[in-house]
Amino acid sequence: MTLLSHLRDAPARLRNGARQVPQHDIDESQVEVESTAHTSAGLTAVTVAMRRAIGQMGVRRTASSLLRLNQVDGFDCQGCAWPDPAPGHRHTAEFCENGVKAVAEEATQQLLDRDFFATHSISDLSERTEFWLGKQGRIVEPMVLRPGASHYEPISWDDAFVTMAGHLHRLESPDQAIFYTSGKTSNEAAFVYQLFVRAFGTNNLPDCSNMCHESSGAALNETIGIGKGSVSLEDIHQAKLIVVVGQNPGTNHPRMLSALEEAKSNGARIIAINPLKEAGLVRFKNPQHAKGLTVGTALADLHLPVRLNGDLALFQAIGALLVEWDAVDRDFLAEFTTGFSDYAEHVAELDWSKVEASTGLTREQVTEAARMFAESPATVTCWAMGITQHHNAVATIKEIVNVALLRGDIGKPGAGLCPVRGHSNVQGDRTMGIWERVPEHFLDALRDEFGFEPPREHGYDTVGAIGALRDGKARVFMGMGGNFVGAAPDTAATEAAMRNAALTVHVSTKLNRSHVVHGGEALILPVLGRSEKDRTGGRVQRVTVEDSMSAVHASQGPLDPASEHLRSEVDIVCSLALATLGADSPVPWATLRDDYTEIRRRIARVVPGCASYDDKVDQPGGFVLPHPPRDNRVFETASGRAVITSTPLEVLDVPPGRFLLQTMRSHDQFNTTIYGLDDRYRGVKGGRRVVFVHPDDLGDLGLVDGDVVDLVSEWRDGVERIARSFRVLPYDQPRGCVAAYYPEANALVPLESTAEKSNQPVYKSIVVRLERPPAQPGSSTGSPDQGPGSSRTDHPHHLS
Repeated sequence: MTLLSHLRDAPARLRNGARQVPQHDIDESQVEVESTAHTSAGLTAVTVAMRRAIGQMGVRRTASSLLRLNQVDGFDCQGCAWPDPAPGHRHTAEFCENGVKAVAEEATQQLLDRDFFATHSISDLSERTEFWLGKQGRIVEPMVLRPGASHYEPISWDDAFVTMAGHLHRLESPDQAIFYTSGKTSNEAAFVYQLFVRAFGTNNLPDCSNMCHESSGAALNETIGIGKGSVSLEDIHQAKLIVVVGQNPGTNHPRMLSALEEAKSNGARIIAINPLKEAGLVRFKNPQHAKGLTVGTALADLHLPVRLNGDLALFQAIGALLVEWDAVDRDFLAEFTTGFSDYAEHVAELDWSKVEASTGLTREQVTEAARMFAESPATVTCWAMGITQHHNAVATIKEIVNVALLRGDIGKPGAGLCPVRGHSNVQGDRTMGIWERVPEHFLDALRDEFGFEPPREHGYDTVGAIGALRDGKARVFMGMGGNFVGAAPDTAATEAAMRNAALTVHVSTKLNRSHVVHGGEALILPVLGRSEKDRTGGRVQRVTVEDSMSAVHASQGPLDPASEHLRSEVDIVCSLALATLGADSPVPWATLRDDYTEIRRRIARVVPGCASYDDKVDQPGGFVLPHPPRDNRVFETASGRAVITSTPLEVLDVPPGRFLLQTMRSHDQFNTTIYGLDDRYRGVKGGRRVVFVHPDDLGDLGLVDGDVVDLVSEWRDGVERIARSFRVLPYDQPRGCVAAYYPEANALVPLESTAEKSNQPVYKSIVVRLERPPAQPGSSTGSPDQGPGSSRTDHPHHLS
């Protein structure tokens, strides 16, 4: 049975009560991965996902939405930014298990109305888990929390905009306002959002890129002249070697597994570099064809269980071996690069003892990987948060770039650099100008197009915004989507900062932690979802998005909106602009609000590479933005060449009895949205407050599977940050490394612990110790697991 036949038959089978294999019957040691059904039990995962979808959306909405998901005439998945196959090469069911969950969460028929808020006070909601909050349904009308009030109450859209405009007008400076963006915001909404913010007078435009791939952008801009990856989906299919480093595609980008399977069938080899041996790269079972369900494909030819923060040393060692063997493309180096001579001298002095100490790998393991690079005529290297969220992340990515340049693996088929974005339009938002440090030429184009002078001073990024709110330098916070409090580091500091604001505003589909950690006044503005029809201005509207590989395409939802009171992102931004800046603003806000085609015409004249934008997105599958290194081996750096860099090799020392902690997602999670409390890939059932520890480390600590510990992070500021009551789980990973889920573990990440040059929070190499919780008289430690409706208080705040 293929995925398509399963999709067609699932409603009838579920209505008839056909027996389903329980999701929790599959343990991690037995797992075999499928792109939509990631288990060894055939279509179990599809069944689970379909049951959830039908339970939340109903049979008709499930079929109407999923069969239009990621199609040329449909809508873009709310999940990851993995690209779609070319038109004519897409499956009828072009989605993954987590895509089904994302659509079901958004298109649920469970509605959250004014009666809910009348029943649940802020005090009550603040004790609920993130999981519970998200399961309460779609928010269907604007809500306000008045100063000193205990409950949210309804507010009209007009009054909401007047309230926001009043707060903005009372600021001493526009720079006292923060305007955050999540990665799900469409290109049209992102463009008018940054336009409004700059017309208001500030560049305070932090976004989720600041927390995920800011390090990639910094490194790539400095080395190849553009902050985006240099590959297409076809390059993945044609590659002879694919390196997946610091990434778990089986959970975070499941459709990537189909691309890896195709590459494998074309003769590619795959190296997986990750502390944990993730099931997604062990065996892939593709439900798109019958053979894939029964046999599957073993993906990774080599797994390197690198120690946390050891990737820089690993890639520098690989580069050193390539130079030593003269396995480099000297013609490419001579014509297109600078810095090779210095680099060759640098790596000739490589200290292999430092390499082994940093990576936890043997010289033989590193050599085996280097041989695979040397033997490959075309290599693609992919990475994600496991690389970008370290103190030395920018330098690490530069080492990855070095290896690609040594081999001439940029600007040729089947080769290149591939930072894999984790949210559906995070790259598009940056292209549209959502950036606190947007280039001068972009501001010049805005000035020339709209007739006002944009501010030139750089604004706050995410870390800077939290500090500004904490210190009283910012008074208003607006979040265009996302869950800022849940995603941000140093949860106690973030929550204190948000509570210090005069006004917090969140444009949202569903309830999350950010709504209950509020300023003096708070607004929740309910927005149309990606899956819903947009009839703003009395016409059917469409939006556009950009994927991880610079492809831009249209997205148009098929479903009727959850409520007549919902407004689109574009409508909300333009209406706020009218309320704040007035009808005499040089920007025609009403026209932009009522006709998104007019926004695209302006995008075409402002955004580089977007000429004839609206015409190009009319083409089936859209179009691909220019990328000079990929397209013509043109590098827009100061020297006009790609830059090979030399970085000192340092070993991250961890004091005795301490560990390096990385935060990560569970399989039943997307960013801070919790779909369920199981992580079947890793054998976790019914809870999230777990910490994965090497069995030998558990033995040294005198702990056994199931013991409960507190996680205590240590930072140079001397402040101990504590996340309480985590159940220890033995898990195969490098000794001295541990792992836990976010957002539960975000409390341990110091606000000031950031990557050099990118200022990205360091979620992946946190020094912690594991402590048994202090015994309380007359109490039992109990289990840290939580289900719907339960709550737990951490130190000094609640985390779901």
